[in-house]
Amino acid sequence: MSNLHLPPFDAGFGVYVHWPFCQSKCPYCDFNSHVRRGGVDEASFLEAYRREIAHMAALAPGRDVSSIFFGGGTPSLMKPATVAAILDEIGRLWSIRPDCEITLEANPTSVEAQRFAGYRAAGVNRVSLGVQSLVEADLKALGRLHTVGEALVAVSIAAKHFERFSFDLIYARPGQTVEAWREELVEALAHAPTHLSLYQLTIEPDTMFKQLYDAGKLLIPDHDAARALYDVTQEICGKYGMPAYEVSNHARPGDECRHNLLYWRYGEYAGIGPGAHGRLYTERGRRALATERSPETWRDYVLRDGHGIVSDEALSHENEGDEFLLMGLRLTEGIDPKRFKLLKGHALDARRVSALSAEGLIETCGEGRLRVSPSGFPVLDAIVADLAA
Repeated sequence: MSNLHLPPFDAGFGVYVHWPFCQSKCPYCDFNSHVRRGGVDEASFLEAYRREIAHMAALAPGRDVSSIFFGGGTPSLMKPATVAAILDEIGRLWSIRPDCEITLEANPTSVEAQRFAGYRAAGVNRVSLGVQSLVEADLKALGRLHTVGEALVAVSIAAKHFERFSFDLIYARPGQTVEAWREELVEALAHAPTHLSLYQLTIEPDTMFKQLYDAGKLLIPDHDAARALYDVTQEICGKYGMPAYEVSNHARPGDECRHNLLYWRYGEYAGIGPGAHGRLYTERGRRALATERSPETWRDYVLRDGHGIVSDEALSHENEGDEFLLMGLRLTEGIDPKRFKLLKGHALDARRVSALSAEGLIETCGEGRLRVSPSGFPVLDAIVADLAA
């Protein structure tokens, strides 16, 4: 294929497919997810996915797809045949690499776990399970519909069908102690020996937890307690051979989620489905694309116009440099300052780099890369803001 309009320092090309439907809305969740009690017309949505894939392939033709990620919502509510049809369309319009990582997010309820064989047959080769907690009472408080027992059964079924799998846990939950989290995390590592996503609970706007928090009915660990939970997370995962490769993601070396690495390494990706975001290189440079968030409105737009894009912005060099910093400094491998200079048009401010280095917040590593130090990660946002200023 032609190198015209391809990104410098190519970090790969991925496809993100958003399935926006859930059985229920979790009280902490601010993702674009929706409950449809009357069911979902899967056939009409599949047709819309096909059409939007075709539109994105016309914008970014000839790409080799290195990763595909079905996120949500709850993609494991999709029929395996729907997943297979979407993958077929991606493969028809782009070239899917033989080693392409194809991930599907799944809820660990018993009903959805039984579909794993179907997803594997469809072409999925990695699953990510939304376990969230291994404490029964906390699962209920988080609004999850599965039990701890169901979650562990789902993990064991996933292990039978997929060589690569992961699950999520949320920590800094109300009333959680360091000792309790240490015990829970050690148990989790016994069930997910290659990859874990460990997210600190945050109170997001427009969620039920936000309403409860504002009313004083939800108490979460304070800053010092949350920091202690973060520190023990790093300690235990490191001890078990699963260090953080990104702020919230831990993996055995070589088992990192390649699709997420593509985001953080500032690669190129198409976003398909309601509320999906993409970054594509075209003759206009790097474009930031976003689609309509309402599922039915998105579908209607796509069936009428061929796509559901409602925002299409050509990013300036300033924007690109800032996004590259914001994403890349989340990684323990850090960034290549030469790529920042190429994107933004000027080098990082040497005085700021020197001052942050002197404070022990950032450090240089192999091949001149710049990364946030372990002590800097808890204040990552401030470091990025300082370097981008």
